[in-house]
Amino acid sequence: MELTALGLLLLGVALAEPVSRALARAQWPGRDPVVALVLWQAVGFAGGISLFGAGLAYGLAPLGDTLPVAFARLASSVSGGWFPVQLDVLHVVALLAAFGLLSRLLSVLAVTTFRTVRARRRHRDLLDVLATPWPHVAGTRVLDHPMPVAYCLPGRRPRLVVSAGVLDALDTPGVIAVLAHERAHLRERHDLVVLPFVAWGATAPFVRGMICAQVAVAQLIEMRADDVARKLCDPTELATALKAVGGSAPAAALTSFSEALDARIDRVTSPPEPLPVTTRWVVRTLAAAIVAAPVVLLAVP
Repeated sequence: MELTALGLLLLGVALAEPVSRALARAQWPGRDPVVALVLWQAVGFAGGISLFGAGLAYGLAPLGDTLPVAFARLASSVSGGWFPVQLDVLHVVALLAAFGLLSRLLSVLAVTTFRTVRARRRHRDLLDVLATPWPHVAGTRVLDHPMPVAYCLPGRRPRLVVSAGVLDALDTPGVIAVLAHERAHLRERHDLVVLPFVAWGATAPFVRGMICAQVAVAQLIEMRADDVARKLCDPTELATALKAVGGSAPAAALTSFSEALDARIDRVTSPPEPLPVTTRWVVRTLAAAIVAAPVVLLAVP
């Protein structure tokens, strides 16, 4: 399985760096954020599996031509009370590195999730005390603050939040347009889409491709929420509302606004040409192939 390990290592490095950088620079994802997010999830998942599988395949290579065979022999050896003599120091180190990488990724994901959920819970409790309901949209809270801010708090008990500054700056249709964007985040659980990429970037912040992936995915979910809101509201109304609402949302929130706000406003008023149906299916097929590649490499001799 040494060649398998090498192939997985090359695939994982390629997905983490040049592929992620190239996909982050590409212009076509803005034409169909949903399809692009599917491809990004495939790149992230396959990249993690490939890097972990490379260490696992090399570490267990002396025990068999495939992972199932190697695992069976390893289990037989352990149950017999002896350590496989075929595994020298280099192979053991590879196994430790593989499980170290997996532990690092899962622990960062767990810690990030815990901190985010805790921060949102605390913020939600404060909103329930300090904010007042807005009668025009169910579930919306108004925070008495002059800065125009709108955001959502995802979770089992989600909240839509606007500040008093938003109500002063916009009329009711404008506020509803902004909230339609935020409701799209909640309904499609964009917080869960971006969370693995936050963990991926935090696991290896020195790998620029991983940071590019995190930024690109965050921009795509904003585009997707804009697309949903544009179908429910007048595009000009939505663009005006997005431009009027500024400021910064709490760190626990999934904010509507990014550094690329001007580009998003242009995209709302002049939407790009959708991707052809054939292209969308090609991208989905490519995503499936990317995910299948490390699995096939690990299973096939």
